[in-house]
Amino acid sequence: MKKIQFKFIILLSLASWSAFAQDFDTLNIVKKGAKLIKVSNQFKFTEGPAVDKKGNVFFTDQPNNRIWKYDTKGQLSVFLENAGRSNGLYFDKKGNILSCADEKNQLWSIDKKGNHTVLLDNFEGKLLNGPNDLWQDSNGGIYFTDPFYPREYWTRKTQEIDKRRLYYLPKDAKTAIIMDEDFKQPNGIVGSGDGKLLYVADIGASKTYRYEISGEGKLTNRTLFASMGSDGMTTDSEGNLYLTGRGVTVFDKTGKQIAKIPVPSGWTANICFGGKNRKMLFITASDSVYTLDMNVKGVN
Repeated sequence: MKKIQFKFIILLSLASWSAFAQDFDTLNIVKKGAKLIKVSNQFKFTEGPAVDKKGNVFFTDQPNNRIWKYDTKGQLSVFLENAGRSNGLYFDKKGNILSCADEKNQLWSIDKKGNHTVLLDNFEGKLLNGPNDLWQDSNGGIYFTDPFYPREYWTRKTQEIDKRRLYYLPKDAKTAIIMDEDFKQPNGIVGSGDGKLLYVADIGASKTYRYEISGEGKLTNRTLFASMGSDGMTTDSEGNLYLTGRGVTVFDKTGKQIAKIPVPSGWTANICFGGKNRKMLFITASDSVYTLDMNVKGVN
């Protein structure tokens, strides 16, 4: 009896996946006939994809402390060992990787040779909780989230800063500015293509908020954008916002859900657009990474 029930559950799951796949083919944002392609599953836990000017995607395998490169020819290679347990990544305009270096709760800038510079390592003399994700504005300042996820490689297990905040680090500054601290667990962050809006997910509260960027390091009009949290996120040229977790959920610029992209993995952690034309959706999902050809272009 148990075997029959188990087989039924498997068949039901396969049927559900088939139904999702049929819906998947009707999504206007996805290239007609495109399929989700597994690039590799050789990792432990993938995170933080970011794209350079050429369309190459760099991402982290955080438990193994590496940053990987997936180039525009579809080749994988290790870019950096001993990567500071990097989590979220973002490319600055000079081609350096900005990193949430979780090992010592720092922000890094990593040059093309893999050499790093520490941009920030504390707030008012206290260790940051663990920078998670970041986005750079047109002025060169960095917005970043600082939740608290205790790591086995830390010597401390408690927060030195009791609030889990959104910060802004102005260009060339040594001190961050508190932007917002009304969160349970802030996580994913990204700005709009025109630089006028900032999206921040509170994964602990299952909510994503939108702010207006009213000046350098200035945010106004925090509004609830979606009743869903997110690990990582990205945007496209149509103003759509892509949230991650159980697969990828896409909302248009008004906050209406327009697509659900299933990913056959326990957790979809992060996402970006890559490739020479920025129409390849690159998805980090637990021990795997995937690609999907799209009709829309990425802007981050």
